[in-house]
Amino acid sequence: MIKKLIPYLKGYGKYALLAPATIILEVLLEIRIPFYMSRIIDVGVANRDMVYILQTGGKMVLMALLSLLFGVLSGMFAAKGAMGFGKGIRRAVFHKIQEFSFANVDRFNTASLITRLTTDVTNTQMTFMMLIRVFIRSPFMLVSATIMAATINGRLVTIFLVAVPILATALLTIMCLAFPRFRRMLTCYDKMNGSVQENLIAMRVVKAFVREDYEKGKFTDDAEALRAAQFKAEKIIICNMPIMQLVIYSCIIAVLWFGGNMVMVGSMGAGELMGFISYVTQILMSLMMLSMIFISLVMTRASISRIVEVLSEQLDIPDVTSLETVQEGSVEFREVSFSYHKDPNNLNLADINLTIAPGETVGIIGGTGSAKTSLVQLIPRLYDVLSGSVLVDGRDVREYSLEELRSAVGMVLQKNVLFSGTILENLQWGNPAATQEEIVAACRAAQAHDFIMSFPDGYQTYLGQGGVNVSGGQKQRLCIARALLKKPKIIILDDSTSAVDTATDANIRKALREQLAGTTTIIIAQRISSVSDADKIIVMDDGRIDAIGTHEELLATNAIYREVYESQQKGAA
Repeated sequence: MIKKLIPYLKGYGKYALLAPATIILEVLLEIRIPFYMSRIIDVGVANRDMVYILQTGGKMVLMALLSLLFGVLSGMFAAKGAMGFGKGIRRAVFHKIQEFSFANVDRFNTASLITRLTTDVTNTQMTFMMLIRVFIRSPFMLVSATIMAATINGRLVTIFLVAVPILATALLTIMCLAFPRFRRMLTCYDKMNGSVQENLIAMRVVKAFVREDYEKGKFTDDAEALRAAQFKAEKIIICNMPIMQLVIYSCIIAVLWFGGNMVMVGSMGAGELMGFISYVTQILMSLMMLSMIFISLVMTRASISRIVEVLSEQLDIPDVTSLETVQEGSVEFREVSFSYHKDPNNLNLADINLTIAPGETVGIIGGTGSAKTSLVQLIPRLYDVLSGSVLVDGRDVREYSLEELRSAVGMVLQKNVLFSGTILENLQWGNPAATQEEIVAACRAAQAHDFIMSFPDGYQTYLGQGGVNVSGGQKQRLCIARALLKKPKIIILDDSTSAVDTATDANIRKALREQLAGTTTIIIAQRISSVSDADKIIVMDDGRIDAIGTHEELLATNAIYREVYESQQKGAA
């Protein structure tokens, strides 16, 4: 996992190297201070040599100031390196998500991806900052203080050498028990975030059905599950500190006991004992800091594994490098079968054979669940076929680069999505270089210009998140205009006029025929009137093509089409 993440330190590696370098200098200076303190007591005070005391004390002050300076520098370098590392990981995860196909996205829920981009990355960068500071400082301090303590009294060093195996055993036990618990805790975070996100997105539905109390209860249950998971994980971790302190104070008591006896018999000076205690304290504090780092690593390991899980996700739709471009816009399905679960025994589309000529207008009719949307999503490779092939201009769509293919296909999805920003900014998603005249023309064709100009700020009207301040029909028309600005070779309208009245629908279809005379147009609709003037109409039933023909031919020959038509005529009457 570390090997997978290290490349994202690029550009900030110098800070990751400067932090340990300065921390080593800090330790080298700090490690001499107890030695000088012992010399002041055993030499300066014992001999009443004030000059020696002042000179040695001055050295201690100078070393303390320099040590402080290097400590501040190491903190600054570590912070810059860790924040840059976090930025690199966060950018890599976000870029990876942008490459996901619909099938990849289906494997991760949105709340989980948000948690990985925020909480998990923050945990990782904070632990990295500890690693390049404390994880360098503690072992270096441990070794240096041990050497200095051994030069004072080698026999007393054996006291804390006994403590090391005890600390190591306790730490290893805690790490093994804690990791799976923290993994479960992060899963509870995902669930709670998912509940919050779902509630905020569907706030209008919640209020319309007066389900606030139900949502409160659901959130309370998720929050309680997270609390319980946190408690279960933390109650293992908190055992670390009491164990560390017990061992540390036991060592200090033992040093005072045995060292005090040595001072009394004259085999050790009082200053040496004080210096030795300082070194023992540094050694044991280093061990404690190391244990805390390992505990942090256990906590962060769960976060890192979730980040790497996203970065290692195999793309369901691999891109290719190709110079091929879409020129005409013909579409052909050859023996196409498709399954969302890639299961040949559970097909969503089966044995699809279909040819659409360049510039042809095709309507698609069918009941709910008949796989109309699934069919058209295969054209821009939002999903890939399970078997067979989809061809555009006589070439398999898998031979085009995704950028070229999707640039040539304009698609208005069932769920109309607008982004925070002005109407103009949303329209420019279709073509960032579009002129004002082109934008107005596209909006006129989509029957959107008039309602846009009715707003006080016109095209500069700010849309809230998801376009909450416009109606469903207005959203649809803006999305159609956005797709028209792409000037695509193929345009797919997936039930994109369901929220507009029949007169507006007719005006949109008329404008599309005029503006998209050479564009292959595929219209999925529930209303027969929306597709009745198409060059041909495809009737879908249970993932298969039931019939193909014109409006008149299907009325005469196809029972499904005739039944839909007659039911809508009765409704109109």
